[in-house]
Amino acid sequence: MINLGINKVIRREEGGSRMVAMYWLILFIVLLVIEIITLGLTTIWFAGGALAAFALSLMEVSPVLQWAVFCTVSLILLFATRPWAVRYFNNQKKEKTNVDSLIGKTAVVTSAIRNLEGKGEVFVNGLTWAARAGEDSMVIEEDTHVTVTAVQGVKLIVEVKKEDSL
Repeated sequence: MINLGINKVIRREEGGSRMVAMYWLILFIVLLVIEIITLGLTTIWFAGGALAAFALSLMEVSPVLQWAVFCTVSLILLFATRPWAVRYFNNQKKEKTNVDSLIGKTAVVTSAIRNLEGKGEVFVNGLTWAARAGEDSMVIEEDTHVTVTAVQGVKLIVEVKKEDSL
């Protein structure tokens, strides 16, 4: 009878270590799914820690050591690789929006630009835009070539192109 009791305890412990391994695997999968959904480089480091703890649980290492390894690996991954990853992902060339791509382009004034009167239009990239000069006192006449220097709301801020100002 004593033997049967010991076997039950051993079976329970083996089942318990399998359950702990399942918990680590579930945590790993959940953290990966969160990372895939958010793409914010927030949970991937902890997924690595959960994977290391999962491996230890398969080797039936104590849960305290599993938690210690989970925390240690997660923190090492976070502090050692996150700065590199953020720099790499933020270094990707960002696509300009349509409006941002107008800055630096040459436009033709289609209606004289008079800031004080709130008038003026330019034609650039096949579209007519409301335009304003960089200085309020400046007047830019029709058919003048200008360079777009900025965008404020729905208006392009322009300055006379160097060749036309001579």
